[in-house]
Amino acid sequence: MDILFISDQRASHISDADALNLKDNGFLWLDATLAEVTADVPAWRAAVERITGTELHDLHVSDAINIRHPSYFDSTRDYEMVVFRKLALAQEADAEAVRHAEPGAEARRKIPPALTRLATQPVTFLVMDRALVTVHGEPGRTIAQARKRLLDYEFKAGASHASRPPASPRELMLRLLNAMVDQYLELRQPLTTQIDRWQRALLNPRRPFNDWTALLDARIELRKLDLLCEEQHDALQELRDHFVDTWHASENGHAKDVLLVRINDVMEHVARVLNHARRLEASIESAVQIHFSAMAHRTSEIMRTLTVLTALFMPLTLITGIFGMNFIEMPLLKHHDGFWIIMGMMAATVAVALLIFRRKRFLEDRNADS
Repeated sequence: MDILFISDQRASHISDADALNLKDNGFLWLDATLAEVTADVPAWRAAVERITGTELHDLHVSDAINIRHPSYFDSTRDYEMVVFRKLALAQEADAEAVRHAEPGAEARRKIPPALTRLATQPVTFLVMDRALVTVHGEPGRTIAQARKRLLDYEFKAGASHASRPPASPRELMLRLLNAMVDQYLELRQPLTTQIDRWQRALLNPRRPFNDWTALLDARIELRKLDLLCEEQHDALQELRDHFVDTWHASENGHAKDVLLVRINDVMEHVARVLNHARRLEASIESAVQIHFSAMAHRTSEIMRTLTVLTALFMPLTLITGIFGMNFIEMPLLKHHDGFWIIMGMMAATVAVALLIFRRKRFLEDRNADS
């Protein structure tokens, strides 16, 4: 477990003993991976309680090591708990898929690369007065980058507000949440490109669309993203309500405003991801409906052409049938020009039928459309 001490001027690694004897103004960040925690849960819990002086509830400890836990918020008198599902890295997503996949699932599911990046894992935040405890999967790129920025920070007088270290455990948690949500926003372009590619394939009249399994899997993944964003938004809304309800009038009003702005910003980013997922899902459904409408239109055109051809050949068949009867005496049968007269009658019949069909708009008038 990594322990960082964060003040307004510096951030540094410290040991357990230094954390217990710390007197400076600032707060602690206790960061651990799921592998470290699950290796010895009682030891990790005892270390957190010894350093922070806060007793953790049994159910919250169980939630912190639950890899399938949804986004969630809960609070006690001593601390607040936020579980937030972030995007997993490629290697984590592959390991998670192999670990939980059903037999033969690889052959059935054909999710495109843009959608395989929707694999998620939970990150647990335990927010106390002077400490933030995080539990996450390996390797935790977002948290690693945040830790590196804090350790590389050098205090400069007059530096911008955005570059300074966080002033409280709550602010640090919100910065991490904002970075995690931004990863979802980065998926919008590849997802939109993939959906556009499918839309063009669905409406291509020269090549039949056969990738229905991938399209169905994509719709399932977008539904999961929709539900995931709803859970995230609900958890953040409960966090915001708890924050507003428990803030005392005697506390720093500016700090309250900063935290409210950060919470609202994270919630707005989650709402944008949610709206984009719903638009993509609606785009898939619209493309499928247009595809089947185009297929029905093509079938209708084919049937109309076949019907016209049948209607044109019916009188010709009637004429050939009459003159194919086995009567000895028939008009024009022995006439010198009988064959050409019958052929002329048949041609005239076809011409009259075509004229009638054109006037009744049974045939498409391409010249008129152009």
